[in-house]
Amino acid sequence: MHPSSSPAPDETHNPWQVLSSEVVYQNPWIRVREDQVINPGGSPSIYGVVSMKNKALGIVPVDAEGNTWLVGQFRYPLNEYSWEIPMGGGPVEEDILLSAQRELQEETGFTAARWTCIARLHTSNSVTDEEGFVYLAEDLTPGAVAPEETEVLHLWKLPLAEAVEMVMNDRITDAISVAGLLKAERFLRSRA
Repeated sequence: MHPSSSPAPDETHNPWQVLSSEVVYQNPWIRVREDQVINPGGSPSIYGVVSMKNKALGIVPVDAEGNTWLVGQFRYPLNEYSWEIPMGGGPVEEDILLSAQRELQEETGFTAARWTCIARLHTSNSVTDEEGFVYLAEDLTPGAVAPEETEVLHLWKLPLAEAVEMVMNDRITDAISVAGLLKAERFLRSRA
């Protein structure tokens, strides 16, 4: 079937029919379920969904000189080192901004006087329902870092423009970091 460029689809219609749903694995951070479905083509099928027990949060801290901070760490699922914006998870029931403020302080030591939500996104919407938010944090005050025991973090201060270049050169590949840095740069440019 070829994509149509004519009338807009009914965005409220769900073409999937769920016959049954079973949680096949869970831990404190994720729940994996397998659904027996009838797919949009009318055939029986299965669909696996990874549900996150936290909201994903990314923060782009920017100082008065246009610098930002990246966090470097080895990412176990990728088996490689990754440069990212400060990020983490916030409990679904907790205020998203409070979670973002805590993550920025834990990973960089910074607190910020000005916060702007610049993005709402889904990280990999074909397999997970994870919802993410990215904040721009400005008017920064330094403090002590407090990373979690599973994190060995390295902070790197650099101009926001250089971090954006790292996105464009595929040196930053984390989806929330890519979206956050690009949106922060565009937001700040539009405000200037």
